[in-house]
Amino acid sequence: MSEGTSAGSRPDEAGHVIPFPSPGAPPQVAFQRDELRVIFNLYGRRVAEGEWRDYALDFRRDKAVFSIYRRTSEMPLYRIEKDPKLARRQGAYSVIAASGQILKRGSDLARVIAVLDGPRAV
Repeated sequence: MSEGTSAGSRPDEAGHVIPFPSPGAPPQVAFQRDELRVIFNLYGRRVAEGEWRDYALDFRRDKAVFSIYRRTSEMPLYRIEKDPKLARRQGAYSVIAASGQILKRGSDLARVIAVLDGPRAV
């Protein structure tokens, strides 16, 4: 190894050090296309009913979060979270209310978010 480089980097042609992810770093967690389709089907119905108005996606190293808002300037009404670390124990998916209460948790996304599809989810 030359001076100025480490095991997690390499120099380019100009001599600048280019870092690259270490092999032990976990990948970023994200929703798959079919998961997003299920979420957006519910979201679209609730927007059409006038209940929800905005959403946000947050992809972290440990979990992916779909936040649902009544108004953009408020705290999210609900969060749909995908946490792969919990997949074998409690299920990777959960729906969390604004208060922090877990409304439903499980391994089947459609069944978990069905808690929000009722006549009036609190």
